[in-house]
Amino acid sequence: MTTPVTWPKLHRELVAILRGITPADIESVVDVLLEAGFEAIEVPLNSPEAFLSIEKARKRAPERVLIGAGTVLEPGEVEQLYNVGGNLLVTPNTDTAVIGQAVRLGMVSMPGAFTPTEALAAIKAGASAIKFFPASVLGPSGISAIKAILPPHIPLGAVGGVGEKNFGDYLKAGARTFGIGTSLYKPGDKVDAVAARARTLVTAYDAAVEAFKA
Repeated sequence: MTTPVTWPKLHRELVAILRGITPADIESVVDVLLEAGFEAIEVPLNSPEAFLSIEKARKRAPERVLIGAGTVLEPGEVEQLYNVGGNLLVTPNTDTAVIGQAVRLGMVSMPGAFTPTEALAAIKAGASAIKFFPASVLGPSGISAIKAILPPHIPLGAVGGVGEKNFGDYLKAGARTFGIGTSLYKPGDKVDAVAARARTLVTAYDAAVEAFKA
């Protein structure tokens, strides 16, 4: 098996989830997210013309920034993502065929898991990191309990109900990466509003990280 790609070291472990964004809006939104300090952006595949948006985002962002797709459900979608320049693959579930295709193509992957069984299966298939989803249901205590039986080198993410008010709780539970969706972007939002939310989230994240390290 091809060696899985490890999760890269990001200055801020925040993934912007732009569900519903259109190709007409992607470039301006990517610009303000990069300016705010985001280094990972995903466009869920149930967005309009998602692959076109991803292609535009990839051309807009520096090479070091992760650009990719969320809600990836089929191995064929992984290849489409690769062909438009995406290097980040995020799923809501644990599908070893999808993860395996990401490994073969040398892509960073963060599949979704909810149970120890799913998390361990994803890691065995070659996942770069694990996304606990929906994190709001598991809560920090649930993530902490599952983390205890996982390999310590695998980064853990939390998505779903995570934001500026509870970054610290999830950091204490062992989560490192946070996917931010509707609290950052909703279809039709003005770019100035997205920029303001992005700055607020980055400020809250930085403060939570500093408090966690103290």
